[in-house]
Amino acid sequence: MKILKTLEEKTQKGQKSLAILIDPDNVEDISSINSLLNLAKECYVDYFFVGGSLITNNNLDRIIKTIKSSCEIPVILFPGSNMHLDLSADGILFLSLISGRNADLLIGQHVIAAPILKNSGIEVLPTGYMLINSERTSAVSYMSNTSPIPPDKYSVAACTAMAGEMLGLKLIFMDAGSGANEAITQKMISQVKKVIDVPLIVGGGIDSATKAKSSIEAGADMIVIGNAIEKNPNLLIEVSEKIYDFNRSLNIH
Repeated sequence: MKILKTLEEKTQKGQKSLAILIDPDNVEDISSINSLLNLAKECYVDYFFVGGSLITNNNLDRIIKTIKSSCEIPVILFPGSNMHLDLSADGILFLSLISGRNADLLIGQHVIAAPILKNSGIEVLPTGYMLINSERTSAVSYMSNTSPIPPDKYSVAACTAMAGEMLGLKLIFMDAGSGANEAITQKMISQVKKVIDVPLIVGGGIDSATKAKSSIEAGADMIVIGNAIEKNPNLLIEVSEKIYDFNRSLNIH
């Protein structure tokens, strides 16, 4: 449980982490991610999340192999279904969609994947996945046939996260969805963070260093950026600087 243990230790110290999300469907040419990998190493990125709601090509395996041949940054699967498995990854977010009421994504998909993962040696990260509404309908909301939590229903989000932790989930991931126009608000993040002890991951709509800084100051232990980097690679540098400055303020190097 190297990934989880490391993340828990960093969270206990107040240290923040950064993950890059790579959606295989957004990668037309595998070689195009080489510059991103080099930049990620320079910016001390902590994790790569690889996956998406719908994967329509054969890039998943090739992307993971490319990352692992280029650097030692852990690769964590971010699956949209039990078909999105690649056992060469270092870990998998075993996502239970606790913000919705679709039984297939609460436990059904997991039953099918469990025996494969049990014998794989890949690190399984039990994760409570919570969709938070943004101005646009996200792919994951559409594909999961669930309604996200409204952005101003702080108590609903907080109680959902609490329930997930009480069920034994080791991580809580609040997501506004890829390409969201708005990031999850500071108040929503802080209200959830107050009531849980497990690491809190926040993603979706973080398209500026300012939004990244707001998210970590509100209580996010890890932020995830994806689509925004494709449009503005320099964003990774700016965000990593904010995280470095925050961690340095804690006298953590």
